[in-house]
Amino acid sequence: MDNFIFFLKQGLFHVLDWSAYDHILFLIALTVVYDFKNLKKVIWLISAFTVGHTLTLILSSYNVISISTKWVEFLIAITILITALVNIFYVKNTTKQTKTNINLVFALFFGLIHGLSFSGYFKMLIGSSHSKLIPLLEFALGIEMAQIIIVIIVLIVGFIFQTIFRFSKRDWVLIISSIVIGVVLPILKRNIFW
Repeated sequence: MDNFIFFLKQGLFHVLDWSAYDHILFLIALTVVYDFKNLKKVIWLISAFTVGHTLTLILSSYNVISISTKWVEFLIAITILITALVNIFYVKNTTKQTKTNINLVFALFFGLIHGLSFSGYFKMLIGSSHSKLIPLLEFALGIEMAQIIIVIIVLIVGFIFQTIFRFSKRDWVLIISSIVIGVVLPILKRNIFW
């Protein structure tokens, strides 16, 4: 039970750590087009994302794949940028009706990329342990819990701004997606010129 709590906490606080803000940025960009009426869709999206990065964590933990950290950081910044740009270019469609099927594919694929960033940290946690699968699943559960917390916060803030401050959904999506792009561009620039 102690191991379960340990790996669950590690997954939870690895995402909720402000120094891991790239993960938070991606979740903001992914979630900003939704509201509480779409909570079930959002949970499916972040679950697909978790499945994606759990798969790459498994492959990386068993040394099936290995990619340079610089490439992973660059690709993560690209996924955040693409998600925010899609929000901006398709803001009319996203505010009317959010289509989940294509978003599920993107979330799963982008999860594969993001999972690579956790692999080094996870390998450090387990050391030379032969039993990797159970701790990995416990770690993934912590990540999923953290993502749900972030999504709920994004939905609450969106609700407040759209109901109390009377932001239109379109404006809310444009503003938040633009802020995400503004934050991710320096990350992208830093990783292009490594």
